[in-house]
Amino acid sequence: MVARLTDSPVYAHLWTTPELTALLGEEARWQAWLDILVALARVQARAGIVPAEAAEQIALRARVEELDWDAVAAQTRATSHSTLGLIRGLQAVLPGTAREHVYVGATVQDVTDTWFGAVMRDVGAIARRDVRVLEERVLELAATHRATPIAGRTHGQPGAPVTFGLKAASWADELRRHGQRLVEGRARWEVGQLAGAVGALAFHDDEGVDPLAVRAAFCAELGLDDPGISWTTSRDRVAEFGGVLAMVAGTLARIGGEVYELARPEIGELRELTTPTAVGSITMPHKRNPEVSEHLDTLARLARSSAGVLLEGMVAAHERDGRGWKAEWAALPEVCLLVGTALSLARSLLDGLEVHVDAMAANLARHGDRLGSERVLAALSPRLGKHAAQDLLQEILAGGGDLAEELAARGIAGGDEVRGWLARPADRVAVAMVDAVVARGVS
Repeated sequence: MVARLTDSPVYAHLWTTPELTALLGEEARWQAWLDILVALARVQARAGIVPAEAAEQIALRARVEELDWDAVAAQTRATSHSTLGLIRGLQAVLPGTAREHVYVGATVQDVTDTWFGAVMRDVGAIARRDVRVLEERVLELAATHRATPIAGRTHGQPGAPVTFGLKAASWADELRRHGQRLVEGRARWEVGQLAGAVGALAFHDDEGVDPLAVRAAFCAELGLDDPGISWTTSRDRVAEFGGVLAMVAGTLARIGGEVYELARPEIGELRELTTPTAVGSITMPHKRNPEVSEHLDTLARLARSSAGVLLEGMVAAHERDGRGWKAEWAALPEVCLLVGTALSLARSLLDGLEVHVDAMAANLARHGDRLGSERVLAALSPRLGKHAAQDLLQEILAGGGDLAEELAARGIAGGDEVRGWLARPADRVAVAMVDAVVARGVS
């Protein structure tokens, strides 16, 4: 039985995906740790530290299906050591000649930090892929609706006309920056760890053995880069990766929040795709809730929380500090699961997003000439001064007056002149910015 609601088979689809579970699930994690021990033995065999036949036996038997996991768990509890249960479990399935050559000269952190490097590599690849797909989808929206007029809103209130393409282009531009961050960070994140007790690799510093060459070969064996220096208490790599993922989730929550708000029936400009079996409410059958958009915000909140734990881990003491490092065991997989799920949900949201152009136009028309006040202010500022024009227009609009008629009655501008200002397209620059973002995105 599971204790956490997020681990429940009933609700797990809200917090993970099959692809992520295959990377971060219990069996996957243990097999990854065993693979790290295999790589260590192979490299040490080539360096003459352990016998070659022992490394071969370790590679042959270091499989999750070979070990007695009840015994591993019991030994972990009995010894109060994070990986001694695993070591003894592997030793139990090895011939006697190989048992003493398991996990030689390495620490728990060498295993788990190297696993972190692999996690950041593999989850980073998923994130890069999905961010790119999302950017392409949003760029399509931006191009299609480059000149589709919509009310621009500030502080939740209608402000001045923009285009839906401009809104979508801002999403695409932000996603593009996340994609760049995910690419640029790879050299920092995708590294292994072989530090030994205090980071000096003293166990491997024996006659005829180059410890740095051993570490480089160990990392290469696992498809990771050499870190150049032990990073046992330098946790910026993990903090940065988690932070970038949390930023990605923040952007997805912004997109989801926009859909959530604009799907309100009194606005009706966007709408999530639904299915015939979806139920909005078991007490109000008319409801059609923006469930995916809402959940993107939930996932982003939790991702920020886990990323904050990773940032806290940067404050570490001396050459090893289990306080922050052990917290990463919970926080790094969590932020990976949350953001990976958010990316998957955002793809489904955007693939089925309904854009109601007629509602966008109707909402603009409903507010009449009031949404053109910025253009009128710009035209009057050279005549009256910006602040005097601001005060005048605010007085007229607060009284509910017609801008053209009121300004004409006061002898400030002709009615046809004001109506000309209001009729002037307000989207020229918006469309130009959309076109620039689309051009960058497809290059």
